[in-house]
Amino acid sequence: MDKIPSFNINHNTLLRGIYVSRKDAVGGDTVTTFDIRMKEPNREPVMNNAPLHTLEHLGATYLRNNDEWKDRIIYFGPMGCRTGCYLLLRGDLESRDIVDLMKGMFSFIADFKEDIPGAAARDCGNYLDQNLDIAAWESRKYLKEVLENIKEENLVYPD
Repeated sequence: MDKIPSFNINHNTLLRGIYVSRKDAVGGDTVTTFDIRMKEPNREPVMNNAPLHTLEHLGATYLRNNDEWKDRIIYFGPMGCRTGCYLLLRGDLESRDIVDLMKGMFSFIADFKEDIPGAAARDCGNYLDQNLDIAAWESRKYLKEVLENIKEENLVYPD
């Protein structure tokens, strides 16, 4: 069986950043899947489930309420390896196209002080598994260390 393309990326040299993971033709549109990599794989601890779950709730809320992008959002959610998230957008896009969107989203999460949207038994299948403080900390770290000074090596997968 062939390995899927994302398993062919050298995770031992992959940096934190925003990467185009794949592009798929769907009907007459292109769907671009972004790898929002918050942790260096196999070199730093992964995120725990609770803050990653909070990142998912707040990130999805921000993205689906963003006036410029909300009609292009298909999906935002965590990677199984817990080193980041996937963002699927309608359109043939490149990593640079969404840097400002990601800065806005991670700033929103870093500064969020209210009740987590959807964190109630009626709204979520695991509503108690949330951690706003650590989600905000992870967001500030990614924003400051990666997004605010993003370089080409954080936007294009390594060979």
